Amino acid sequence: MNNGIPAINGELYAWADVKIGIGGTTLVGVTGIKYSDKQEVAKVYGAGRYPVGYGKGRIDCTGSITLLKEELVALQSVAPNGRIQDLPLFDITVSYLPESGVITTDVLKNCKFTENKKEPKEGDTSISSEIELMIMNIKWGNPVQ
Repeated sequence: MNNGIPAINGELYAWADVKIGIGGTTLVGVTGIKYSDKQEVAKVYGAGRYPVGYGKGRIDCTGSITLLKEELVALQSVAPNGRIQDLPLFDITVSYLPESGVITTDVLKNCKFTENKKEPKEGDTSISSEIELMIMNIKWGNPVQ
């Protein structure tokens, strides 16, 4: 793959290279994270049948984090009445730290949990829950500040 980023001995990013932190603390009980931003883009029409340009509107950031029950319990223990939705706004850092290659960090700014739940199922060897996040802004590929 020749995308301008050198692959050292063919090694690319992997889940083992991802480090996730909240409030300066690295979380170890995370099994997944999703985040994205989407911007409204609309055609602008003038004279004639075809658009003469485009306009950009709001940016909406969405995401979720999948936590092991143990990590969720730790967050609930510092939350008012055990409700993680009542924690103050926080940033989440997602760092991609390969042994060789380009190190990048995305920062999910001013996040808030929008739900508190547990999802055990028969046959589970571990219990995890995907928790939805409200994210105000995403700083893509920025160093941790």
